[in-house]
Amino acid sequence: MTSLRVLSAALLTAGCMLSVQAQSLRPEVGKPLQQASDLLRAGKAKEALAKVHEADSVGGKNPSEQLMIDRMRGSAAQRAGDNGTAARSFESAFNSGKLSGPEQAQMAESLAFTYSQLHDNGKALQWAQKAQSLGAGSAQLKQLIAYLQGASGDYSAIAREAAGAVSGAEQAGRRPDEGDLLRLADAQQRTNNAAGQSATLEKLLAYYGKREYWSAALGRLPRKPGFSDRFALDVMRLKFATGNLNKTEEYMELAQLALQAGSPSEARQIVEKGFASGALGTGAESDRHKRLRDLALKQEEAAKATLAKDTAEATAAKDGNALILLGANLANQGQAEKGVALIEQGISKGSLKRAEDAKLRLGRALMQTGKNKAKAQQVLRSVQGTDGAADLGRMWAILAGQQ
Repeated sequence: MTSLRVLSAALLTAGCMLSVQAQSLRPEVGKPLQQASDLLRAGKAKEALAKVHEADSVGGKNPSEQLMIDRMRGSAAQRAGDNGTAARSFESAFNSGKLSGPEQAQMAESLAFTYSQLHDNGKALQWAQKAQSLGAGSAQLKQLIAYLQGASGDYSAIAREAAGAVSGAEQAGRRPDEGDLLRLADAQQRTNNAAGQSATLEKLLAYYGKREYWSAALGRLPRKPGFSDRFALDVMRLKFATGNLNKTEEYMELAQLALQAGSPSEARQIVEKGFASGALGTGAESDRHKRLRDLALKQEEAAKATLAKDTAEATAAKDGNALILLGANLANQGQAEKGVALIEQGISKGSLKRAEDAKLRLGRALMQTGKNKAKAQQVLRSVQGTDGAADLGRMWAILAGQQ
């Protein structure tokens, strides 16, 4: 009787991806299979197929012998480029009833790739999904499934499969695979699921936080139905904070919006960053850039000079709106803790024009203290509304968690 430990290594390197235990075969079966193994290791796949045929011609084969023949023939055929024979052999091995669960999963995965080589995408997808249901989960298999589903145009299926993978990871307390999130976002875009895609982009921000993901999410946000123009400054602030502000005109726009919002210290800081990066201070409009810097400095000094008077007036006001604006400006000046106190005082006073906007200002001021990340996130996630306030709150909360 012939020991086939060597055949196990040959099958693995041949792409069968199955662990073969030592078995006892009759010499008339085992000898040509051993020779086929040696030929495969030598890169002689067609000669190996001939030896497998010799073993298969023996009469009275038992199920174990037939299984070894099918596996070796599938491996040799795959090496020889005869994917049709490989597929038939692997299917015969799969249906033998003698494979363990993990072996079935690996065989199904081999069949998926074999049928993909035959351009039979339907069968390839069936075997890939069977492999997955049996526990196979290699990155290559996931990529194959995504390719096959994409080739079929069934993006709803891609969305379901990717969403299931993301949900499974989250429920298990793991970070979802980045590839699953990207596949889900792409499938949602192709199926016109704008709300779903926005939610998936936020997951990409939360779990991976790459600059390009922030760019994609912030580029979509102002186009969301119902998004208010008054949040243009907040969107630009997030672009600035995530490294997505690069162009000269973007620095100019952000600084001008900050000045219009009564935040000259913030405008001055933005302009200075623009000069330091080279985005401002050069080119045909360098004088205009300098004038904007001078204006921001002038307004900042004026705001500081009237701070005590403005604070007294805001405190005496019947509502808290002025206190909130003043507190946000103080936070932008580097006095975040004082700013937080004024904003909280303004919120408690009530009669606010926009209570949810006030929460945004409070959350951002808490971030600027550098001390209250958990509280900042709690406040920002509590922001409500369908005009963009809640979206901005979640994004600021994500950014707070990454700082």
